[in-house]
Amino acid sequence: MAQEIVSPETTGPQSASRPAATRRPRPQVIRLTDAAAARLKQIMAKAETPIAGVRIGVKNGGCAGMSYTMEYAAAVAPTDEVIEDKGVRVLVDPKAVLFLLGTEMDFKTEKLSAGFVFSNPNQVSACGCGESVQITPADTEA
Repeated sequence: MAQEIVSPETTGPQSASRPAATRRPRPQVIRLTDAAAARLKQIMAKAETPIAGVRIGVKNGGCAGMSYTMEYAAAVAPTDEVIEDKGVRVLVDPKAVLFLLGTEMDFKTEKLSAGFVFSNPNQVSACGCGESVQITPADTEA
């Protein structure tokens, strides 16, 4: 016979009607530096069609296993994690939330390159060329 596992957080009379003040705050999936927000605003202002925000995610591929993705989003999907930070709307692909939890996105300009840089506490390693990373899902129990 299978045993049902019941979480103390989902049982009892308070679970459905627990006041927001007693709930644990949701951690922000991603935050932007001032430089990243400024660059995203510039890019979004030059878009040829109206956009709802920039969608960020991760995909399998590259020599380290995963790479970050960014694209214009014409609309907010019902499952998107919507983050408003420094006047920019960032949409996070729901499949990427655990991989991006706690990430800071920056925009850096160096002598020969410029681009968005992700400082991700869940990143284990990166390939030598810098195009892909190895990421483990965030531990939400801690």
